[in-house]
Amino acid sequence: MAGSSDKIVVSTYTNGILDPEGPMLGPVRDGGIVEATTAPGCWGPMITPHLRGGHEVTQPVAVENAEPGDAVAIRIHEITVVSAATASGQDRMVDGHFVGDPFVAKQCPECGIMHPESTVEGIGQDAIRCANCGTPLTPFQFEHGYTVVFDEARTIGVTIDKDGAERIAGDTRTYAGLSESCTQHSILLFAPHDLVGTISRMRPFMGQLGTTPAVRMPDSHNAGDFGVFLIGAPHDYALTEQQLEMRTDGHMDIDAVRPGTIVVAPVKVPGAGIYMGDMHALQGDGEIAGHTMDVAGTITLQVNIIKNRPLEGPVIFPLLEDLPYLARPIGAEERKRAQVMAQKWGLSGLEESAPISIVGTGADLNKATENGLRRAAEILHMSIPEVRNRATINGAIEIGRLPGVIQVTFLAPLSNLDKAGFLPYVQEQYGIA
Repeated sequence: MAGSSDKIVVSTYTNGILDPEGPMLGPVRDGGIVEATTAPGCWGPMITPHLRGGHEVTQPVAVENAEPGDAVAIRIHEITVVSAATASGQDRMVDGHFVGDPFVAKQCPECGIMHPESTVEGIGQDAIRCANCGTPLTPFQFEHGYTVVFDEARTIGVTIDKDGAERIAGDTRTYAGLSESCTQHSILLFAPHDLVGTISRMRPFMGQLGTTPAVRMPDSHNAGDFGVFLIGAPHDYALTEQQLEMRTDGHMDIDAVRPGTIVVAPVKVPGAGIYMGDMHALQGDGEIAGHTMDVAGTITLQVNIIKNRPLEGPVIFPLLEDLPYLARPIGAEERKRAQVMAQKWGLSGLEESAPISIVGTGADLNKATENGLRRAAEILHMSIPEVRNRATINGAIEIGRLPGVIQVTFLAPLSNLDKAGFLPYVQEQYGIA
């Protein structure tokens, strides 16, 4: 690629489909900066019939000289929430309003048009209607939902009552902070209000951050759990099991993917195609309700190529405070006490180690864990039993999202991290010499 830039600014989105043949912005140079304005994920795109992926992620950015078989290190510098309010909750699917998959293949139940254009009439769960025949056509409604407003500092959220939710529903684009190029209907239109007066702490992160898969697929299905719904599906985005292996697991919903974190993502298409979206104001591990507080915002990140570092899925170097207790670096005083024990028992030395977190995905948590353990073993040149032991005594299996996104996080020997090409990142992130 030629004509790379030191900085790329992104303000355009896909229609929910990640396509390795699709256009990319850039390229940005190796070491360059990407700034993006992101659109809310999940609920807004879920109720917008013409969007086909469950999210509305940014147009991918090419990285100069990134080739399949490389990896790209993404340093998250800043995340800022723009939305002043959002709505979310437990969903229920509406039969007859989709073909096989309500995230991907929305259909008007009356005139049968796939991915129809839509209009808004009033507020509430029947507000979005087919532009062709006027029929309410959202494929999702709330089983139990809430509307939340944020303070100006974006540190606290408070859920509001019916009057407040309906007032906000009258001016959704302003409260949601939707950019001009964002085409989704805001979920604030539904004005849910089953939770009132509940306080929550904000800690924003990116639900989607990664690279373009080597096969065309809906953005929210770029992971091993949602991706299984594409296998043999009755719509245009059906995949085989083998094609699903071409994913990059960019849809993680892992709350550690926040400012200060380094995400190392696989490169599976020329240029890598870095994309982002589905910013969350907060989330408890597991995202047990299926959805959290999706918001619009801005993100600044820096990208660096790691040549000849093939990966199946992401590797994360979280902030120290986000690491499980047992996976935090061994401190100087702890090492001194361990050295006393080593001398007492005639050991010649003690292992030097540092944290690493490998993402695993699968149809359920067991399969995701198996996937993560295997990836960790291959990356770090260990057996799976050794990874199991290390994750037990020096780490944890953390749940990003149900049904099947996990992190295998543990202290790994520096020698193995060095061989894997990750020693510079643990030195940078954790101050290890």
